[in-house]
Parts: sequence; C-alpha cells; structure tokens
Amino acid sequence: MSTPPAPDKTLLALRHVHFEDLGTLAPYFAQRGYRIDYVDAPLADLRAIDVLAPDMVVVLGGPIGAFDDVIHPFIANELALVRARLSANKPILGICLGAQLMARALGAKVYPLGVKEIGYAPLTLTEAGQSSPLAALGNASVLHWHGDQFDIPPGATHLARTAIGENQAFAMGDHALGLQFHLEADAASIESWLVGHACELGTAKIDPTTLRNDARVHHARLSEVAPAVIGRWLDALPG
Repeated sequence: MSTPPAPDKTLLALRHVHFEDLGTLAPYFAQRGYRIDYVDAPLADLRAIDVLAPDMVVVLGGPIGAFDDVIHPFIANELALVRARLSANKPILGICLGAQLMARALGAKVYPLGVKEIGYAPLTLTEAGQSSPLAALGNASVLHWHGDQFDIPPGATHLARTAIGENQAFAMGDHALGLQFHLEADAASIESWLVGHACELGTAKIDPTTLRNDARVHHARLSEVAPAVIGRWLDALPG
C-alpha cells in the first residue's frame, strides 16, 4: 500500500465551538496536501497569529453574531485577522459565522435575519453562481443553520440565495469565498450539533429528530459534492 505524500501546505482553521470543525472537508484538504492546524478563536491570543503565513485560512461557524464584539471581545481581534488576510488577497474560506466576519471585514452589514433558517434545503444559484464552484452542488441539499444574514460586500459577487435568505454565498475575486450554509456538516457528528444547539432548536421549535434523519438522508450526496465545490475553488486559486 502506498503512503500518502506528506503535507506540503498549511491550513489554519479558526474554530469557535469544538464540534463545528472542517467535518467532511478535513480529509479532502488533507488529500490536497494541507496540514490542518485548528485555533480556538475564543481562547487563543489572536494578536500573536501571523494570518498571512498559512497557505489557506478557513473561518468556521459558531452560535454568536459577527457583530457581537461588546459581548465577545475576541471578535474584534478575529475580525482584524480576517481583514488582514482579505487585504493581502490570500486564500480564505468563510463558513456561516466565518462568512459573516468576511462580509463585515469587507464593509458589508451583518444583521439578524428575523427568523431561524435551520434545516437541509437546496440553494438557488445566481447567474454568476451557475458558473462558479457552487455549480458542483447541483440540486443537493445543504445544511442551513443561522439567524443572521450578511449583505453582499461592495465589489463581491453574489452566488446563491434561498427563499428565506437572499444572500447565501459570495466571492471576492478568486481568493475569497463566503458561504452562509454548511457544506462540511458530517452526519456522523450531527448529534454534537443537536446537543450543542439544543436551546436554539427548542426556542425555534425545531425537532432534532427531523434534523438527525435529514442528516442521514443527505449525507452521502453532500459528502460527494462538498469536496467537488472546494476542489473547483482550490483549482481556480491564483498562483
């Protein structure tokens, strides 16, 4: 049996809660030669991080708002990291809260959606989205789990929407991709999501049983198309 090649690239993943990790995308990034280093943003000294050093930065999701600096002061430092990475045109992927932080760093408004969009459903791609890496999704359902929304940043390209949330994805050039939804959610770990967000689900009157069953139904397809989306994006990166 051949040994996989040693990683030759670095990926920094900014994580906010332990169970919202790279999920099904982790083995794909490893396959593409990335060594993954997680940093727990609420606990780390973010000011000591050289955010320009990694080949890739992924800013993951979490159950707080991108505008909650007063409640969670670390957000100001994380926002500075995201802004520095974007300003340098270095590859960065934002998922849910991560995409909201990217939007805010790019000068767009982030605000409450007014409802909770939680559950599996497909996206409607914009014209630009149909020729973007998101086209690899086809009609696959992705996991939505948010109560906030971003505006599309100035100069960015609007890629996707749903009936509930108009702004589901954007790209800034070829180097930055912001996704409001979760491509990476792994059915094998969905129980951690259901426990970790139990209060939110109860308040929104969403049945965890439905989410658990839907995760199993959509897992196989999403596990195929999620790496395809990210693969197309990686292949289009400058340099």
